[in-house]
Amino acid sequence: MLHVDQILAATSGAAATTLAGGGGTVPPPFTVDRVFTETELNSWLALGLVLAAGLYLYGVYRLRLRGDRWPVLRTVCFLGPGLGGIAAVTLSGLGAYDTTLLSVHMIQHMVLSMVAPIFLALGAPVTLALRTLPVRPRKRLLAIVHSRIARVYSFPLVAFAIFVVNPFALYFSGLYEYTLQHEWAHELVHAHFIATGCVFFWPLLGLDPLPGRWPYPARALLMVLSVPFHTVLGLTIMQSTTLLGGDWYPSLHLSWSNPWNDQVVAGGVLWAGGEFVSVTMLAVLVVQWIKQSEREARRLDRELDRQEARQRAAEAAA
Repeated sequence: MLHVDQILAATSGAAATTLAGGGGTVPPPFTVDRVFTETELNSWLALGLVLAAGLYLYGVYRLRLRGDRWPVLRTVCFLGPGLGGIAAVTLSGLGAYDTTLLSVHMIQHMVLSMVAPIFLALGAPVTLALRTLPVRPRKRLLAIVHSRIARVYSFPLVAFAIFVVNPFALYFSGLYEYTLQHEWAHELVHAHFIATGCVFFWPLLGLDPLPGRWPYPARALLMVLSVPFHTVLGLTIMQSTTLLGGDWYPSLHLSWSNPWNDQVVAGGVLWAGGEFVSVTMLAVLVVQWIKQSEREARRLDRELDRQEARQRAAEAAA
């Protein structure tokens, strides 16, 4: 006959195995091969990614049919690190562990809010749509892009405030534990990360015609200000005396993971990853700035050449 505490332990363990992912089972110990063997494609996000990729490729196909060019690098950025990055952290085995390990969730956080939005912006999907859509849908899209709501959310200071405040509001309140307990809320957080990253990075690095875009020096300054944000957030999580998610992670009773140690790893991921991505994107912004200056210099040279040609023609005529 089992002892009472053994029965209770077994009951709690069985209950814990049905907690993660809003009713799923707790996966086995996390290893690298699990990233590939735990892949699931039965998500609304998978359908959305396939639809977005299909529409983008159809737009590129339409341009080529009429003889127009579309940079291959833009297509690679949008489909590869952009949509592909989202798929890599949500549909692979990482997605199976995102409610089991806080460190895995933080990897998702970094990719969904920083890496993928940057490459989606570099893919210039709005520009592609404006070049391929018929007249009436194109006017509607332009009206949306230049609407008052778009102007407010794409204003760099507003986007920066949303980008900085949201993680603190999520992790240091009961909201994060709620998203762990309800699958729909957890999926909504994924979409929220993507939207927040797009709102912040699109006006800074994107190639689409957005309203109220700042000059490159101001954009570079804002990117520099974003660098210490992830350092502060990561260190705060690493040094926190309370567990993020409340009792969620201890209730899983994982024999192969300690919630406190995993939280330290999660903070380190956020700290190191945030600084690396921010500094890298600052370099990308500087490169864009240099290229824009070179284009402007060439434009001025051509204008000066035209003025000189007109002056010589006028002198010859006189």
